This record gives sequence, C-alpha cells and structure tokens, in this order.
Amino acid sequence: MKTILVVLDGMADRPSDKLGNKTPLEAAETPSMDKLARNGSLGQLDILEGIAPESDSAVLSILGYDPHRYYTGRGPLEAVGIGIRMRPGTLALRCNFATAAKYPELKDRRVARSLTSEESHAIAEAISNSITLKNAEFDFKASVAHRAVLMIRAKEKLSSRITNTDPAYAVTRKGIPEALAKFEMKLQESKPLDNTKEAAHAAELLNEFTRKSYELLDSHPINRKRREKGMLPANAIISRDGGDRMPDLYDISEKHGRKFAILADMPLEIGIGTLSGMGIVQLPFPTFTKEDHAIRVEKTVHALKNYDALYIHIKGPDLFGHEGDHEGKKQCIQDIDKHYFEPLLKRISLKETVIAITSDHSTPCSMKGHSGDPVPFVISGGNVPSDKVTTFSEQEAEKGSYGKIHATGFMPLVMKLSGK
Repeated sequence: MKTILVVLDGMADRPSDKLGNKTPLEAAETPSMDKLARNGSLGQLDILEGIAPESDSAVLSILGYDPHRYYTGRGPLEAVGIGIRMRPGTLALRCNFATAAKYPELKDRRVARSLTSEESHAIAEAISNSITLKNAEFDFKASVAHRAVLMIRAKEKLSSRITNTDPAYAVTRKGIPEALAKFEMKLQESKPLDNTKEAAHAAELLNEFTRKSYELLDSHPINRKRREKGMLPANAIISRDGGDRMPDLYDISEKHGRKFAILADMPLEIGIGTLSGMGIVQLPFPTFTKEDHAIRVEKTVHALKNYDALYIHIKGPDLFGHEGDHEGKKQCIQDIDKHYFEPLLKRISLKETVIAITSDHSTPCSMKGHSGDPVPFVISGGNVPSDKVTTFSEQEAEKGSYGKIHATGFMPLVMKLSGK
C-alpha cells in the first residue's frame, strides 16, 4: 500500500466574520478534500500541547520525532536544507532579511514579502564579501525570498543558548521555539541564556554581525533602487532559533519498513527530510501561486513509482495567514484542492493508496501569526473506514472518529492504516 502524507503549512485557522463566521478552510470550495473526508476518517492533532509552534518542531512531531528529545534548533535544519553541514560547536541560525526604519526599530520583519530570491542572493554575497567578524568566521547564505541562514565559527565552541534578535519568536525553558502573538517591532540584542563563556561569545558575535550588516545594507545599491521604486529596503538581518549541533534523527524508512521521500517547497522541511533519511525529490523554487501545483502533481506521481511513502509539504496557506489575508488564504486552499488534489486523485488508485492531509500548525489571519490551536486531519483510501463526516474542516474534524491525538502519534497511525 502506497502512502501520501500532505501537510498544508498554516492551513488551520479560526472563524472570522469576514468569511461569514467560517475559517478559510470552511469557506473554501474543496470538493476533492471533502471526497477524501467522506470516504475516510477525521480527527485533530495537538501539535505541542498549547504552545504556538514553529514549523520545525511541528513537522518533527508530525513525523513522529518528539521535539523535546530531538530538536536542536532551526538553524541546523535550515542549513542542511540548503546544503550546508555544520560541525559541533558551530552556531547556525535561521535569518530573515527585514526592514529597519531606524536601527534598531523595525518596520517590517520580511521586507513586505517583496524581496526576490535574486535580490536576496546578491545582498548575501555582498555581506559575505564585505563583512568580517572579530575572532570568528561566518557563512551567510540566502535561500528563498527573504529567508537566509547564518553560520558562525570561532576557535572555541559556541553555544546556542542565546536569545533571538528576531522579536517575534522566543525560546521556551524547554528549548522549543514559540511564535509570539504580541511583540515589539524592534530588533533585539541577543543575550546569553546561561552563564557560560560559549553562550556569551555567541551572543556577542551575533550582535556584531547584526550591527555590521545593517551598516552595509542600508546604503547598498539594491536598497537604493528599492527605495527609488517606493519599495521597502532589505537593510537588516534578524535571526532566531540557533543550534550548535545537528539533531540525531533515526532513519524513518528503516523504522517503518517503507522507503520514504519528501517533496517540499522550503529548506526547513528539506533539511528535516534529509536528516531523517528520506529521498529528496527536487522541485523548482515555488512561486506560491496555483502555477506551482501542476509540476508537483507530476513529481508526486513519478515519485510513487520509486518510493513507498511520500511526505509532501505545501507552504502557501501560511503566507496568507501571516498577512491577515482571509480571502487570499481561502483562495490558496481552493487552488490546492483544484490544481493539486483533483488531478492527483485522477491519477492514483485510492484502493492502493492511503492519503493523509493535515496542517503543521494554525496560522489565524486574526493573529497574523501561529497559535497553539489543534489542527484537523483526514486519512482516506486503502482500507480506512468512513466515520460519516462529509467535509474537511476544523469544526468537522472535532466530530471525527479519531478524536484528538498528540502529533507524535500521527505517523504511527498512518503507517498502521497503510498496512505497516
């Protein structure tokens, strides 16, 4: 039995009067996902027990890895996702290009999502060629659009026990990152979280990099051109969720006796897939429009010939949640249903395939950020029984026969229903 697990990033939401007191998923026309709901069974996932999770800890949980045991920071995962390996004691961080109105005051944490990958790669190259750190070296690489990875190496080991310079995210006492519902739009000074010299040095180096990159970028030619066009400059780097070692993930294919592969838009998920031993199905850079889906359908169908289980991560809905765009998120979900699931279901046999769909976290448009709300899931195909729920949504999932389960139990459930 083949298995397809699809995670729609940030799809879950809360009812809004802008959509007739419905969530974007409820308001969207989703005949293909509703068909899977009618023929399958639903439930809810509790991702991190009330914590507003980031995608890194959420995806680990959904794949069966307890983040309290396996999580070592988002930085290492993103680094692997763009092809960088790190040695222990090196500090890796996830970064955003951002807009500072006047340092350290921030105007936008993501340059209004208007930065192209070509621009970000050119700016990253300028940083690498122009900035030096005292008693340390660094690699700074752009990935997709406003996203980047920073890796700092010193003669002595560095510790990731430092606070973020990105104000929107905090590190919990257990080391798991949490998205904040409210925060000050101000670039934060990184501070050590313990009294070790390794943490103190790491924070010092990160702050040095942050200051020097702003001094370089504020007058960079790309930012001058952006200002002339009335666009926000990418003149600041904000960093978060550092890690000083790679997570030791077990091989997911060996554990479940199935040959796994991953199709994902973003470096984070690709990094997790790589470290968990999945095959990597190469995809073009996403445009986050409906045009992305046709190639992903082809890649999915082809990959099923070579692999037993596919993990597919689609970024789109999360983007609209962060922008507070209810209608955009609704349309994005409709496009995924029509242009990904509809043609996919015409080309595979549900008698021979189990499909599971869920969300890694809720990104309510009303919050413009992540929440700790449970997320819906549906499992259909193969010998999965129907629980008589007829549509796929947050509210209908509460009626599902699987009830609410912890996210780390989801993959074992899917594997069991797939015959393993």
